[in-house]
Amino acid sequence: MTKRSVAMANEPLSGRIAVVTGAARGLGAYMAHALVRRGATVALIGLEEPELQRVAASLPGRARYWSADITDEGALTDAADSVRQCLGPPSVLVANAGVVAGGPFLHSDPAVWRRVVEVNLIGSCLTVRAFLPGLLATRGYYLQIASLAAITAVPMMSTYCASKAGVEAFAHALRAEVAHTGVDVGIAYLSWTDTDMIHTPVLRELRAGLPWPAGKIYPPQQVADRLVRGIERREPAVYAQPWLRAVQALRGGVPGVVMRRSRHQLHRLVSRGDIEATGLVGEGGRADEAARSAGARMPDG
Repeated sequence: MTKRSVAMANEPLSGRIAVVTGAARGLGAYMAHALVRRGATVALIGLEEPELQRVAASLPGRARYWSADITDEGALTDAADSVRQCLGPPSVLVANAGVVAGGPFLHSDPAVWRRVVEVNLIGSCLTVRAFLPGLLATRGYYLQIASLAAITAVPMMSTYCASKAGVEAFAHALRAEVAHTGVDVGIAYLSWTDTDMIHTPVLRELRAGLPWPAGKIYPPQQVADRLVRGIERREPAVYAQPWLRAVQALRGGVPGVVMRRSRHQLHRLVSRGDIEATGLVGEGGRADEAARSAGARMPDG
């Protein structure tokens, strides 16, 4: 085996096309950096064109960006066609885009919890539908970003947990469906990652009441690097933190533990009046709301 062959074997992403949704900021942007450092050409998909441009310009390798709402099937199809024409068929798809809302379900805005499910679950499915033909051509790998919330639901994040449990089930089903084609499907499980999504009062209070290490915050680049190593190995389950593997094994008993702890914590928070619905949180949530508002204001024709 030549030195070049050895190098290529050690760099499975070298020369590959990788698509990352939700790439304008947060974990998506960090994953784009990690993929480029490993030799991939990255197609960035997101809502905010200026932020996508900034991320693409900051990457130390080949990258292009496409502005698209992942809940818009037509826009995603157009983006997938353009990626194929400009870069080639993708070998990697990372369905990362997502939004978060917290607070009591009963008092939350129905439009907000519908949007969480629409983006996190339906948007992920539409993303795969658009890019799966490319993955079939390359016998590629699809990584669905799930969460600790897919393993064990927690109060004040009921809609987010439902959406992440949904994409986990979707990815499991799709894995079995496409296994004979050579396409592999992975699910990424991660705990609190230090992005602007998690720094709201409700989520901060919720995190403070969790036992160690469930309440710990992890650096986003560390998380992104671990997920990209999982992509290189085409792992069916990628755990950003090793302890999540143990939680997975015990997931049947975890909801009861969560209920017993939260019963006391929520009583205290309700007594203090510290629980309010958040709406979509973080810069990504505000970008989503702005994009939908702009779309609503556009005239017909």
